Amino acid sequence: MIVRSQARPRIFYGWIVVAIAFVTMGLSISARSSFSLLFPEILDEFGWDRGLTAGAFSVGFVASTAMLPIIGLLMDRYGPRLLIPIGALLVSGGLVLLTRIETPLGLYATMGLLIVNGSMAMSYIVHSMFLPNWFVRNRGLAVGLAFSGVGVLGIVLLPAMQQVIDSHGWRTACLAVAALIVVTIIPLNVLFQRGDPETMGLEPDGGPGTDDEGVARSRPDPVVDRHWVETEWTIGKAIATARFWWIVSGFFCGLFVWYGLQAHQTKFLIEAGFDTTLAASALGLVAFFGIAGQIGIGAFSDRAGREVAWTVALLGFAVSSALLIVLDSNPSPVLLYAMVASQGLLGNGLSTLFGAIITESFAGRHLASIFAMVSLGGNLGAGAGAWFLGAFYDSFGSYVPAFWICIAASIVSIACMWMAAPRHVRLVAGQAEKRARRGDQR
Repeated sequence: MIVRSQARPRIFYGWIVVAIAFVTMGLSISARSSFSLLFPEILDEFGWDRGLTAGAFSVGFVASTAMLPIIGLLMDRYGPRLLIPIGALLVSGGLVLLTRIETPLGLYATMGLLIVNGSMAMSYIVHSMFLPNWFVRNRGLAVGLAFSGVGVLGIVLLPAMQQVIDSHGWRTACLAVAALIVVTIIPLNVLFQRGDPETMGLEPDGGPGTDDEGVARSRPDPVVDRHWVETEWTIGKAIATARFWWIVSGFFCGLFVWYGLQAHQTKFLIEAGFDTTLAASALGLVAFFGIAGQIGIGAFSDRAGREVAWTVALLGFAVSSALLIVLDSNPSPVLLYAMVASQGLLGNGLSTLFGAIITESFAGRHLASIFAMVSLGGNLGAGAGAWFLGAFYDSFGSYVPAFWICIAASIVSIACMWMAAPRHVRLVAGQAEKRARRGDQR
């Protein structure tokens, strides 16, 4: 007779962690993404150049190059219960102060240093540092479910914010979002969020002690490179490897495209002939389709591998960029929705892969610090993309050349991740099972 362990009670808290992350991610990313809605309003009110104005969004990502190492250290030492509420205070404070700006410097300080930079402490990067700790077997799926909050809340919050902007002004909309962040994100994370199951005496889903004894013995070993896996990775050791730099380069190019499109999409669509409500809804629909995209790409990566899933996601951004090029001369609603679907269903799934790729490549006591260093490349890419598209428009009077560059950057990002080859360190569950079956057949 098999004696069952207390697996279900032990792993149940992992899904509470996912639920809290679902809410936190949805609000924090929507607050940051609202720049795309505020961008036209600020341009109309102050008359600043697009490159100068979009630069505020870029400065936030560039400033995070100093912030991220600190975030990694705080995560290693204190966990998300302290770090995420700090981020919430920075973002909500930035939204309040944004309503008082009069100069570009004020915009850079509020939108850049407080909102975008502060959001790093509660968005994709930070959650990717600890969510994978709670799951082994269904890591991609769990992260995908958590990150799908971006879509669920985005499809509600972003159009609602546009309605408030249209009826009461952009300043009122900023104050409303700030209040929502304070009353939800801070109490949920202070009271319930945890960084890893070990601090509560629990096991991760799919880890030792969470299954029937016979099932645990029969699970395929995912390790490919035993020496690599058994290395005690530090920042110094990690940055001395080619794999680290291939991942950094893949993150840079991928986020260059993602945030370049996100920052300028609404303004582009309005100028292409769509009304403001539809343009804002398009941003929300990207997040809505991202619900299925993040869950689907995350689960798909658990079966097919991280590199394959990364390829599918970046192809989504490449297709979106190509459709935006076509929309410039043919503003068809059908093409608009095709662009939105490819960006959400495929491109937004990229977020579920960040934590899994780093965890499976450099797992260990210093994972959060290493993740922070890798994320510097991604954040620099995000900042460069938002600034670059604005500067390109100022120089050429069109976004089309920049969209072509986004297609090229998507292809480069795909190539970098195949060179990084996380599958050569650990196999995902689906690949490990296939390898085990091949071994049994022999």
